[in-house]
Amino acid sequence: MLATSSPLTKIIPGLMIWTIVFFAIVYFVLRRYAFGAIQRMLDERRERIASSLEEADKARQEARNLLEEHRKLVSQARGEAEEILAEARKTRDSMEQRMREETEQERQRRLEETRREIAAETARALEQIRSEVADLTLEAASRVVGRALDAERDRELITEAIGTLDFSRLEDSA
Repeated sequence: MLATSSPLTKIIPGLMIWTIVFFAIVYFVLRRYAFGAIQRMLDERRERIASSLEEADKARQEARNLLEEHRKLVSQARGEAEEILAEARKTRDSMEQRMREETEQERQRRLEETRREIAAETARALEQIRSEVADLTLEAASRVVGRALDAERDRELITEAIGTLDFSRLEDSA
């Protein structure tokens, strides 16, 4: 009942024909002028989106490649740094060893030099003692004998006698 009384649901053949004619005209105009442009815009947008996705994929792949290259470079730099540190340690150790050896050589050289100086000083002291003993012996013999002895001839005799004496006991006690 309600369907027959409403003007919107009532079938009017003239109105139906005019509606179909206007729909066909609008469809023809839209198809001729709008659908092609709309389709082109949709195709262009689809192509831009596809190219953007391709560029994003390329950029992502390039970023991965760069990251991998960066990791390799960092790893290589670490390896080189470790090699440099190992070389520096080796150099330090060799320099320390060389310094120890040079110090030991210098110590040995000074010790030997000191020994030579001591030996030379000991020889000078013994020579001086011999000379003084010879002089004292001459003086003592002159007083005992009561006359002046010939210094040159007697000095030779005393020097020979002193030369045969063993002064090593004096050196040991010193």
